[in-house]
Amino acid sequence: MSTPFASKSPLDGSPLPEIDATPLDEIPAIVARAKGAQVAWGAMRIAERVKIISGAKDKILDRAKEIAAAVHAEVGKPEVEALLGEVLPSADVVDFWTGGVEELLEPQEVFLDRTSYPKKRGVIHREARGVVVVITPWNFPFALPLRTIIPALLAGNAVVFKPSEVSPRGGKLVADVFDGLLPAGVFSLVQGGGEAGAALCASPVDLVVFTGSVASGRRVAVTCAQHLIPCSLELGGKDAAIVLADANLDRAANGLVWGAMMNCGQNCAAVERVYVEESVAQALTDKIVAAAKGLRTNIDVGPLTTEAQRSTVVRHVDAARADGAEVLTGGAAGDVGYAYSPTVLKVASDELDVMKDETFGPVLPIAIVKNAEEAIERANASRFGLTASVWTKKLSRGQAIAKRLRAGVVTINNHSFTGAIPSAPWSGVGESGYGITSSPLALDALTRPRFVLVDRNRAKRELWWYPYTPALLAIGFALATLRSAHSGIGAKISAVFKLLGGFSKRWKVG
Repeated sequence: MSTPFASKSPLDGSPLPEIDATPLDEIPAIVARAKGAQVAWGAMRIAERVKIISGAKDKILDRAKEIAAAVHAEVGKPEVEALLGEVLPSADVVDFWTGGVEELLEPQEVFLDRTSYPKKRGVIHREARGVVVVITPWNFPFALPLRTIIPALLAGNAVVFKPSEVSPRGGKLVADVFDGLLPAGVFSLVQGGGEAGAALCASPVDLVVFTGSVASGRRVAVTCAQHLIPCSLELGGKDAAIVLADANLDRAANGLVWGAMMNCGQNCAAVERVYVEESVAQALTDKIVAAAKGLRTNIDVGPLTTEAQRSTVVRHVDAARADGAEVLTGGAAGDVGYAYSPTVLKVASDELDVMKDETFGPVLPIAIVKNAEEAIERANASRFGLTASVWTKKLSRGQAIAKRLRAGVVTINNHSFTGAIPSAPWSGVGESGYGITSSPLALDALTRPRFVLVDRNRAKRELWWYPYTPALLAIGFALATLRSAHSGIGAKISAVFKLLGGFSKRWKVG
């Protein structure tokens, strides 16, 4: 059977374990089984679901070495990054959600005015959506899916998961976490390319959570809209870092190099633009170049995961060089696998592709600005708005600038790591999408509210029911007068008597 999957490691071309694609004609049955299984799963007490899902933590930690090695082989990131960025944060995800989801899903009573709504009580219940489709990319093949799958399952949903065709083996590792834990059909794995994802989005599911490119996200949004299926989209980024003149330059240089080069820059929250005030620009640049030159191939920085991604990096860097950007270090593809040397550029224009479009590679462009105002303006000019950072010793100033940045996440004196914090929301604006991953806010997508009102009133009719009478009209006008801030004391006193008279006549109606 032909498959859409890569068969060789990006590290050195060594063979990878074979994976079979899920036949497209099996997808309707998979979704149907998920729908059937979700009924009992969603009806289960939350405490029981918590007990079951809690078992995922040890399954993750017990296989930490195996998972890190497999991710390293399939997508190329160093094993230490796979361990620290994928395995351990996934255990934290299980801890966070199993430790607090019962309280987060508790019914919430709403305020009801006793005068207007006597003897009534209203409660909001968070109900499972039903079947949630989770489609994730290849750059964090183990951790990214679990950030959504764990809370989705705990909320009572069934999940159908499709990993990227670039990292199907990482997707299989995710499925292994739930093997033997869940009832049949509650979690399903679909392996395949874009056609499988499109088929899932067009299926009778209840939510699609997609993480990936802007182009693919648009297609997902269109398909979901055509079928009136809600979707959550976390797309690309072009993160800006602003370095002020008073910043700790050693920390800034080390943090920016890590934020740009970690996972070979294949991170939607990678630092892809630096705006530094001119008085410290040369000093910061020298420190960044020195740090970048010290990175070790396949120890600190692995290869790019795909040949196509390396082609994008090559195109961006070559075009920048041709348009006058200065390559301060790097700027060359390696001879083994899909390696590309850590690259630092000095640029003068934001019109370069490397400053406008997502590079998704180990490239750090540096632009000099006159002051913070210029940096803020240029950072906000991007069509993306995922994360950003501000580097300064004056924390109050950093926080003030953070409020002005067009980004879903802003860090001060750090960058690119908050996606690993399960209690912190991850979201963006513009072409970075409109979904929320992590934090209790994610439940707004993974559940739907059901409002239940219980009425203990024994009266024959409500005040506002038929028949409509002059007394009811008088009551309405009296209430408007009493509630208006512009009504004088005399008018309000008069309204009280009209209200009492109206009530007396109203309740005499048979």
